[in-house]
Amino acid sequence: MRLLKVATCNLNQWAMDFDCNLKNIKESITEAKASGAMIRLGPELEISGYGCEDHFLELDTVAHSWECLKELLLGDWTDGILCSFGMPVIKDSERYNCQVLCLNRKIIMIRPKMWLANDGNYRELRWFTAWKPKEHLEDFHLPSEISDSLSQTTVPFGYGYVQFLDTAVAAEVCEELFTPLPPHAELALNGVEVFMNASGSHHQLRKLDLRNRAFISATHTRGGVYMYSNHQGCDGGRLYYDGCSCVVVNGDMVAQGSQFSLKDVEMVFAQIDLDAVASLRSSVSSFQEQASCKAKVSKVFVPYKLCQPFNLQMLLSSPLKIRYHSPEEEIALGPACWLWDYLRRSGASGFLLPLSGGADSSSVAAIVGSMCQLVVKEIANGDKQIKADAIRIGHYTDGQFPTDSKEFAKRIFYTVFMGSENSSEATTTRAKVLADEIGSWHLNVSIDGVVSSLISLFQTLTGKRPRYKVDGGSNIENLGLQNIQARVRMVLAFMLASLLPWVHNKPGFYLVLGSSNVDEGLRGYLTKYDCSSADINPIGSISKMDLRTFLKWAAVHLGYSSLAEIEAAPPTAELEPIRSNYSQLDEVDMGMTYEELSVYGRLRKIFRCGPLSMFKNLCYKWGTKLTPAEVADKVKYFFKYYSINRHKMTVLTPSYHAESYSPEDNRFDLRQFLYNVRWPYQFLKIDELVNELNGDTVALTKSTDGEKVNVTADGGMGVVAAGSGDPRAGF
Repeated sequence: MRLLKVATCNLNQWAMDFDCNLKNIKESITEAKASGAMIRLGPELEISGYGCEDHFLELDTVAHSWECLKELLLGDWTDGILCSFGMPVIKDSERYNCQVLCLNRKIIMIRPKMWLANDGNYRELRWFTAWKPKEHLEDFHLPSEISDSLSQTTVPFGYGYVQFLDTAVAAEVCEELFTPLPPHAELALNGVEVFMNASGSHHQLRKLDLRNRAFISATHTRGGVYMYSNHQGCDGGRLYYDGCSCVVVNGDMVAQGSQFSLKDVEMVFAQIDLDAVASLRSSVSSFQEQASCKAKVSKVFVPYKLCQPFNLQMLLSSPLKIRYHSPEEEIALGPACWLWDYLRRSGASGFLLPLSGGADSSSVAAIVGSMCQLVVKEIANGDKQIKADAIRIGHYTDGQFPTDSKEFAKRIFYTVFMGSENSSEATTTRAKVLADEIGSWHLNVSIDGVVSSLISLFQTLTGKRPRYKVDGGSNIENLGLQNIQARVRMVLAFMLASLLPWVHNKPGFYLVLGSSNVDEGLRGYLTKYDCSSADINPIGSISKMDLRTFLKWAAVHLGYSSLAEIEAAPPTAELEPIRSNYSQLDEVDMGMTYEELSVYGRLRKIFRCGPLSMFKNLCYKWGTKLTPAEVADKVKYFFKYYSINRHKMTVLTPSYHAESYSPEDNRFDLRQFLYNVRWPYQFLKIDELVNELNGDTVALTKSTDGEKVNVTADGGMGVVAAGSGDPRAGF
């Protein structure tokens, strides 16, 4: 038997904070060595942090990474253990994303990434070059300050593997696993038994299974040990890296780390018999045949043993059932961990949330409550770093620390109901009850006086006083009056966030939380610079449909029972007067349901559909309910308002990324924000196809501005006549 103990880890690194990152790396090595592990794998670009972005273009970032590596190599950190460290490296004039393999205070090999992540949230080709030579390893001349310290001038650089006396080990970096021809296939035929995948993979709802299937597939038919290490936490941007470091052996998961955690360092260990890998490979005829005529991959020979012989003291890791969270749990945990990292690293003293009593802001409040529960739980479990952060943020003295989530929330969380004459008693009460359940410091404020003053000022300037639509006003007046309320709330929220700590004799400031969801962003159903404008938004990339299921789940599992009533209430902005024959409803205002918006969003982004392609797809999807003409009207109506409001995405509050159809303009959904909102060419093509499907020979016109949407007979799609005035369209 060849027994091998390996260690991989979740690390909560912070981009450009080399002290923080080096501390976490050292702690992970200490734990790995204490457990008897012979291999320690860390996440991609762990020394600098993955999210440095354009800081990677600075020579300082590369130089500081070398300095940190030098500190690791001059100490005893790599004595007796193979360590793989992620960092940027410049060779000749090119910058590479590399894994540096070290053992016994020497660099064995530098493995540059060959296939870079360059879609979705990733732009690695902006900062790095993909390594293309595969035929041989090249000599890399170490920087002089490194070579002088290590008495090592050159190291092998490129695509290859390390051959030890008793096994072969290779790196496969993040994106390479998911390519059509992944390196591990060729490396396995060359005898590599242990694969080390250093990754920087972010959380997205329902995504984890795709990643795990890739690990399992990599070793199911080829055999092998697949080690995976990932970042975990917010490293300074919109993404939450969701850990789940693991070890897979011959297609079975034998060790798995947490997906959501507040810990800075979490180790995952596995004890393996490598003879099981050799046995599987030798039993598969096709593997044997292909290995006999394989293309040779370069290797570095190291006369060192990693394995132990048969030893009853070393128990082997057994296959386990993979742990998955439900989408509701993912919403409760992922954004909560992201908020905690943002709070503790920003220097803020807490959060302030405009709490309306509706589904969206209540979801944000519940997530903050979940964060407080996680903090108290980890302190009870003995985490010293979380305890120290909580004491500092909550301003505890005399040896006190958080032991109750509601008490902790009272110290760090303000909620404010900013009501007007248009607010209902129901939402006022729901906001207060939820705040009490979570424990936040809750305020109830009327904004009528400020709104009235602004309207009076406008009347003084122009001689005209606008009226709501229900009182005989025009759509323009109606929209303007609603926007005044929304923007007053934004100004008041930021004022309270900066001054309430002073009122309560607390140092620092509070971060304002936004609460617009992904569907409202896509449709543009929000006022520019209203309460959707905040410091950060934990639900900005989560759909309304998912938030509603989360509220029902959280009412039970987080203990905030009032969320069930909030979820059941019809969504409303409460920006217009309530009358006996009129009550403002979001879906009526938008002219489409949230369920429809979710469909439009997925087709537009995930399936890359323009108006014509979306129309064709929806004819199949909705063909039993709607005629082609009705589908066409819906598609044109959506694209009209999507393009009218696209400019709002340029100032969208930074949001936690959780959904693959997010319209976030910063880096995920890169599109123009000035459109021809009539889409004349595309809409005409739709009309031509509708005409063909209907067998109609009536002459077509180019009047395709989508000003009317038909109501379905069964009402199933919830669409109403357009042109009545979207209360939050345009500016």
